[in-house]
Amino acid sequence: MDIPEAALIDIVVAAGEAILEVYNSDFKVENKSDNSPLTQADLAAHEIIERGLQAVTPDIPIISEESEPPAYDVRRQWSEYWLVDPLDGTKEFVNRNGEFTVNIALISGGLPRFGIVGVPIQNKIYIGDVDNGIAKVVENGKSQPISGRHMSLNNDDFVIVASRSHGGERLEQYLDELENLMHPLTRRAVGSSLKLCVLAEGGADCYPRLGPTSEWDIGAAHAVLRAAGGEVYTFDKAVLPYNSTESLLNPEFVAVADASFDWWGLLPRLPAATTK
Repeated sequence: MDIPEAALIDIVVAAGEAILEVYNSDFKVENKSDNSPLTQADLAAHEIIERGLQAVTPDIPIISEESEPPAYDVRRQWSEYWLVDPLDGTKEFVNRNGEFTVNIALISGGLPRFGIVGVPIQNKIYIGDVDNGIAKVVENGKSQPISGRHMSLNNDDFVIVASRSHGGERLEQYLDELENLMHPLTRRAVGSSLKLCVLAEGGADCYPRLGPTSEWDIGAAHAVLRAAGGEVYTFDKAVLPYNSTESLLNPEFVAVADASFDWWGLLPRLPAATTK
């Protein structure tokens, strides 16, 4: 299938405009069954994206955070599908720090093939076309290519991106061990799927994620990162898969800006999970 890039940009822009309309109002916050926040902006963006994708690609199914996914016996038969997070970073949205995104990925053969990540507050869109090795950012209507930066043990400015909203003792232990190996180490706090986009545009080297995420949280940005020369790996050294199990939760992973580097010769062992 030819990717309808222009139409996807229009969809992401429209979803972003709906999000900003709520963002600039006195909005209410509800809690979903997993206690994660939900706003009218999530729902408005979902409706725009779902309607837009059905119009341009009516034969391609959709999985969105804001709708009930089909049973695994159904979706395991799909050769490709859209994976959508209408508003990633709802906590950032609620805190009004601007670090929230609109995410649409085309998953094919269990991996992201194309991704588009909109950053409404910055009027910026990241695009990753994995098949053609094209990664770019469109800002205020102007497009420029992006790529992850080259990794070397001789680098003297090793940069880690980490979540603004999720951390924990295991992650701190892991980062401390990594800092002992790569000193000095700079930690950069970033919200939502922007963490992977920062890697893709050369702003950091690595993003370890210890703790739960869902496939829609990172699918689009994963495509951008792959197109820019990076990758997302599980800690058993495999490329992070999609739609491979009944659960849509990701295993713990590490995203890297330079997929050509031998990360497994550098990264420390994963701390054991604590039980209570």
